[in-house]
Amino acid sequence: MDRVAEDGVPGDGAPEDRVIVCRTCAGGADLAALLRGRVGVAVEEADCLNVCERPASLALRGPGRDVYLFAGVRPADAADAAALVRLWQDAEGGRIEDARPAGRLRYCLLGRVPG
Repeated sequence: MDRVAEDGVPGDGAPEDRVIVCRTCAGGADLAALLRGRVGVAVEEADCLNVCERPASLALRGPGRDVYLFAGVRPADAADAAALVRLWQDAEGGRIEDARPAGRLRYCLLGRVPG
């Protein structure tokens, strides 16, 4: 998988914590651009996250944290996505118990893999 990472993202997240956005999805590159500088983790773009029927897809990944995959995330959801990342960062082990602060994205979750 070809990835482009953004270095020097401000914030207190561990450098390995990251948001991965599908750049080949409609709106994916725009979503990634909107998230850069708004979240305290690196934002990477991947060529495909294999959820092509529900663009754009977004994943949260970090060592020792639960991994999440979302689909149907639009550039207009950037504020909700930033809230989601904060929830994930603040949650012990990355396990989000109450996703209501993430707005519409709580309905876009495809799966969680325990960390």
